[in-house]
Amino acid sequence: QVQLVESGGGLVQAGGSLKLSCAASGRAVDGYAMGWFRQAPGKEREFVATITWSSSSTSYADSVKGRFTISRDNAKNTMYLQMNSLKPEDTAVYYCAEAMTARPSVQRSDYKYWGQGTQVTVSS
Repeated sequence: QVQLVESGGGLVQAGGSLKLSCAASGRAVDGYAMGWFRQAPGKEREFVATITWSSSSTSYADSVKGRFTISRDNAKNTMYLQMNSLKPEDTAVYYCAEAMTARPSVQRSDYKYWGQGTQVTVSS
C-alpha cells in the first residue's frame, strides 16, 4: 500500500504561480502512472494531468494545457505540478493519485490510491 501526501497549495493572485508536490511513502511508485485531479466546490472531481512512470509521456486537460506542467522524480518518490498563469477558475482542492498500472489515464476509476488534497485559491 502507498500513502500520498500533497503540499504546496495556498492563496495566489491571478497570473501567479504555485508548485504542488505529492510525496509517496510505503513503497516505490516507479512502475505506476500518476496523475493530478482537482475538485471545485459543488463540482465533480476532474482530471488535470497524468504522467507515465518513466516520464516519457504526459497528458493534460485542455483547460490547463500550456500553463501547467506535470513531472516526477522516482528517486525521491515525488510527483510535481507546476502551475503558471493561474486563473480564478483554477481554484479547487488538488489531489494526486497513483494509477493501477503503468498506463496513464484521464479516468478517476483507473486510480487506486489518493492523497487528501491541498487547497489552491486564486484571487482575481
